[in-house]
Amino acid sequence: MLTRIMKWFSITALMAAMFWRPSDGYGVLFQFVVSVGAILVVVQAVQARRYLWGIGFLSMAVLFNPVAPIAFSRQVFVWLDFACLAMFAISFAVLKTRPLISVTGIINPGRRIESL
Repeated sequence: MLTRIMKWFSITALMAAMFWRPSDGYGVLFQFVVSVGAILVVVQAVQARRYLWGIGFLSMAVLFNPVAPIAFSRQVFVWLDFACLAMFAISFAVLKTRPLISVTGIINPGRRIESL
């Protein structure tokens, strides 16, 4: 659930950065949100054994790193924002978390019961 929320926050931050030229303070905040969202998607991708997606989102986390930012021209940054926005949107369909198994399902593995 946290990953899904951070994906939506990251999409919102990327859209805001594309259509609105943020000041330095907001720009760092947007970079932080996108970077944390990308790191959470990396964890989700590794758990789903989708390593190529993990590498893509890890590179996104490095590009939007607020500690050591990488400078791009405005035109390159808009295309990069659009590509990252598309990656986050596609990740909703490709990377889905499996529901947790309840205690009854753990005790009796032949009977798979999902958690409420």
